[in-house]
Amino acid sequence: MSLFKGAFTAMITPMLPDGAVDYYGFRENVKFQLEQGIDGLLPLGTTAETPTLDEDEEVDIIKIAVEEAKAFEKTSGRKIPVVIGAGSNNTRDAVRYVERAKELGADAALVVAPYYNKPSQEGIFKHYEAVSKVGIPIIVYNIKGRSGVNINTDTLEKISELPNIIGVKEASGDINQIMEVIARIKNKKNDFAVFSGDDSLTLSVVACGGDGVISVVSNLAPKLIAEFTNTALKGDFENARKLHYRLLPFFKAAFVDGNPTSIKYAMNYKGMKAGAVRLPLVEVKESAKKVIEDAIKESAL
Repeated sequence: MSLFKGAFTAMITPMLPDGAVDYYGFRENVKFQLEQGIDGLLPLGTTAETPTLDEDEEVDIIKIAVEEAKAFEKTSGRKIPVVIGAGSNNTRDAVRYVERAKELGADAALVVAPYYNKPSQEGIFKHYEAVSKVGIPIIVYNIKGRSGVNINTDTLEKISELPNIIGVKEASGDINQIMEVIARIKNKKNDFAVFSGDDSLTLSVVACGGDGVISVVSNLAPKLIAEFTNTALKGDFENARKLHYRLLPFFKAAFVDGNPTSIKYAMNYKGMKAGAVRLPLVEVKESAKKVIEDAIKESAL
């Protein structure tokens, strides 16, 4: 199986009661992911509260993830890729973050479309052209809901021809756009990976020819999400559907009061290392807590 295929976890950053990063907790979470059979790790994405982390914290997180993945490969013989979130709305900073990921031993970088600036499609292309020159595999991250801009398929097709661009995390929520990406890019360039950026769309994306999911829910249930995703990738859609509908209540609940606030509450509820969130995020509402707890029970997590 390709290195960039299957279920990847968009990891949370656990916090201590005083708001400091819980590095021990992060290391334990990484070990848990690896032992439970996840296919890839993604620290420093949206789910990691990366906008609230300082650069020293980010470096320490990268080092822990890479170190644990290498130790796991040495003992198990199984290579688990570490993809580092390295996006910025400042292209120079994005290049610097991608360079940092490369220097610290990451296998790839996830680069979000420039947010807030609302660049033109040509500006988006130029942004990815700059990061592609660093010399590490790049996964494009399309999430209009957070970045304010959609990478249209014409632009993504052009980006996909750049060196080192290996795939896309598609979180537009538009299954028609995702199918267009698969039809126009992946079907002509089989090694271009198309990941669902939404847990609830994993089955649909894989059924249409995609390569898996970059998951939030797998923070809590990596073994089950990996089983679900790989069952679908093997073409066993009867059993994949059963797992999809088992997980569906929690797919919804994991975002009931924002991300990563909801998944962090779920992890804390199950006794995992998550802790609080940093401002401007706040803990989920009491009404959301019940929705999350009920969904955990309903999905048998």
